[in-house]
Amino acid sequence: MGPIPVLHEDDHLLVVHKPAGISFHGTSGGQGLPGLLRRQTGLEPLIAVHRLDRITSGVLVLARSQEAARELGRIFREREIAKYYLAISDRKPKKKQGTVAGDMARSRRGTWKLLRTRVHPAVTHFTSLSMAPGLRLFLLKPETGRTHQVRVALKALGSPVLGDPLYWSPGPAIPEPDRAYLHAYRIRFRLFGTPYDILAPPVQGRLFAADAFRKALSRIRAP
Repeated sequence: MGPIPVLHEDDHLLVVHKPAGISFHGTSGGQGLPGLLRRQTGLEPLIAVHRLDRITSGVLVLARSQEAARELGRIFREREIAKYYLAISDRKPKKKQGTVAGDMARSRRGTWKLLRTRVHPAVTHFTSLSMAPGLRLFLLKPETGRTHQVRVALKALGSPVLGDPLYWSPGPAIPEPDRAYLHAYRIRFRLFGTPYDILAPPVQGRLFAADAFRKALSRIRAP
């Protein structure tokens, strides 16, 4: 594996383009992402303020000081941040745009499920459009930051992420996709008075490289 692409670096934070397939925490035989980045950049400390699942590629922010970590943690907790994800599904959704909201609970085999109750709901706004026959592009904006939130929201819509090893099952259109098609596309926030708006188009995956994806991305509207 080559170096992890750096999208932005300053005195307060490091923003990288996380490749799909890298575990944030690492496994018994390897380093997690923060350790890999410390080794690659020589920066210390690098403090995680949010996470991306192993299958998810895209924008990831790490703090370069305890002060920045505290402020970024507050920004995430108080939802003073906008995050956007791209996903491709090979299933038609129950609705083409709107909001998915509900409490989340652990289910079987490491999965989560969406409940009908809304005591502490996970909230995800989304839009979608047809990308190609049998394929649909989603642009999602989660308000909250629960484990597997975007993946569970798409599953609840009947349109699980294509290739998701936990929530998707093979279909006739693309029975063996080359990756799980979920990507952290953009993040916007203000830190110590400075506005940040960082965007990272996906680079891994045959479908993310297709003309049909680029055309659909140019047409889709933010939720």
